[in-house]
Order: sequence, then C-alpha cells, then structure tokens
Amino acid sequence: MATTLKDVTRLIRSKNAGAFQLTFDIMFDDEQTYRRVRDANVITKPLIRSLYGTPEEDILIVNYDAAQAIKITIPRPVSCGDLGERDIFGGQQYAPLMDIEI
Repeated sequence: MATTLKDVTRLIRSKNAGAFQLTFDIMFDDEQTYRRVRDANVITKPLIRSLYGTPEEDILIVNYDAAQAIKITIPRPVSCGDLGERDIFGGQQYAPLMDIEI
C-alpha cells in the first residue's frame, strides 16, 4: 500500500489568503519526514495544476524549513463571497492534497 501525504503529516489545511487567493499548509511533526517529502519533489506546480485547474504561472509553492512546512498559494476560482462561492472560508479545499502519494 502506498504512503500518502495524509499518512505522514501533522496537519493539512486550506484557508483564505485574502478575497482572491487560497493558501494550503502542509505541516509535519519532524524534520526527517518534512525533508523526505520536500526532497521527493512530488508537490509540484504540475501536480497542483492537475488537482485545482490553476495555471502553473499562478501557483506559488514555498518549502518553509524553519516551520517544517510546505505552503501553496493559488488564486481562488471564485472571489470570496461572490455569487457561486461554495466555501467562503476556503477551509474545505485541502482534500485533494491528502491522497498525494509520497
């Protein structure tokens, strides 16, 4: 059975980063696991594009060593509070990240 991101993280979450962006935090309990995932280079712009339909030039991925975390920022598909918005706080958008194979 493959190891997935949800198996090795302490927390995977999404939230608003303003009215026009979503941010995703992938946090780890220890440096060894964080570095293993970071160095595996599986969390990439092409992967995020495939999961969220966001053009690669609009995706920001930051490996934040000091916090043992990976942060991803993308534009919101619909502005926060706009007609058609289904998750005003952006808190339910992390689910596709959970099953990424490491």
